Amino acid sequence: MKVKLVSVIMSSLLTTGILAGCGASGSDTEQPAVSAAPQTSAKASEAPKGKVTLQFWHSLSGKTGEYMQAMIDRFNSSHPNIQVVGTFQGGYDETATKLQQSFAANTAPDVTMLERAYVQQFADADVLADLTSFLKNSSMSKDDFIPGLMGHSVFNNKLVSLPLNRSTPIFFLNKDLLDEKGLSVPTTWDELKKVANALVVKENGETKRYGLTMVHDSWYPIAFIAQAGGTFFNDKSTSLGFIDNGIGLKVFSFLKDMQSTGALYYPPSQNSGTVANQMFQDGKAGMLFQSTGQIGAMANSKFKVVTAFMPKDKVNAEPTGGGNIVMTESSKQKDAAWEFIKWVETDPQGGQQLIVDTGYLPMTKKMAQSQQILDLWAKEPNRKVAYDQLQYAVDTNKSVVWPEVMKEFHAAMQAIMYDSKDIKTTLDGFTKETERLLTSK
Repeated sequence: MKVKLVSVIMSSLLTTGILAGCGASGSDTEQPAVSAAPQTSAKASEAPKGKVTLQFWHSLSGKTGEYMQAMIDRFNSSHPNIQVVGTFQGGYDETATKLQQSFAANTAPDVTMLERAYVQQFADADVLADLTSFLKNSSMSKDDFIPGLMGHSVFNNKLVSLPLNRSTPIFFLNKDLLDEKGLSVPTTWDELKKVANALVVKENGETKRYGLTMVHDSWYPIAFIAQAGGTFFNDKSTSLGFIDNGIGLKVFSFLKDMQSTGALYYPPSQNSGTVANQMFQDGKAGMLFQSTGQIGAMANSKFKVVTAFMPKDKVNAEPTGGGNIVMTESSKQKDAAWEFIKWVETDPQGGQQLIVDTGYLPMTKKMAQSQQILDLWAKEPNRKVAYDQLQYAVDTNKSVVWPEVMKEFHAAMQAIMYDSKDIKTTLDGFTKETERLLTSK
């Protein structure tokens, strides 16, 4: 186990440093903004005598971090014998790196948020607690949770994580602009291209308004790959599942074709999420691919914003993102740790309130059927669209070497979208490097 863990630590330390400058998130999920918040909460003091103290690490900062701390405070107020100390550890990548270091130093927290694509690495290193018996003893089962959010929860026949702050990519549209042009919300790639081109405005050879913009992130090409009927890895996880069948060429040719006409504005890699959001909010792009986590921010737009499913090619398909919650195997307070996790997943004052506050997705079926969530959806139907997409959730990028493959995929995306390198040649090179990484795991 120690050999595997050291290998994981070293590869992730190298990969994370490179990914930090690759785009809005450096991963296939939206990354919480890293603020100047201190690394430890003001509440990170010793618990009163007689209380069990739990260390909980998370990756939420800014306003979202305030909502997380409010949830922790609610738990502490209602559980006099347990005090949870919440600590912001940076973005998803940084938290994963610190967690790996903490296991090596025997200083790991009891509970932590972990971006779902990282879960397999830690599960393979045998450092995550199996939650199966805890779930059973609480009269709960895996069937209580939303199936589309459980793709990164079970490894090696162990239930090692549960959904926490989860999201999917979603389609934002300027409905006022579409109505002005007499255009309908596109539901297919062909319709998307036609509508995007119809929204383009050019003056004196300069594009004043683009049809569509999107974040520079692997999340969105992965969505396109799945919509075209492909998978990221093949069935045996020995190579990619979208190269030999021509799907990769099809996806990037589609994007480059729209980019060439102004139908797509592909933002700079640095701060691409902020740039894309501003383009949409300023009316300089009529449509936007972004995370469900941005629904709340879009509510303050000067025009009517509607959300829709990502347009399909052959099928509807939605990759998922965001963080899961895990208990560490090294925790000396597992019963208390489970009490916290269970409360987060099941109590209306736990994760349910966090979801109402932030815009993330309900984790359990009961939560999705609660009156509070139903009332929220009635008031803000855009949020319901995000949940409805989960019926088409896919997770085909699971691998212990995913962070390393992701770095290579970002390099290929940049070569194609920014440098206009030959698509087939670029993807062939990416395939060779991916196969090398997969065979070395």
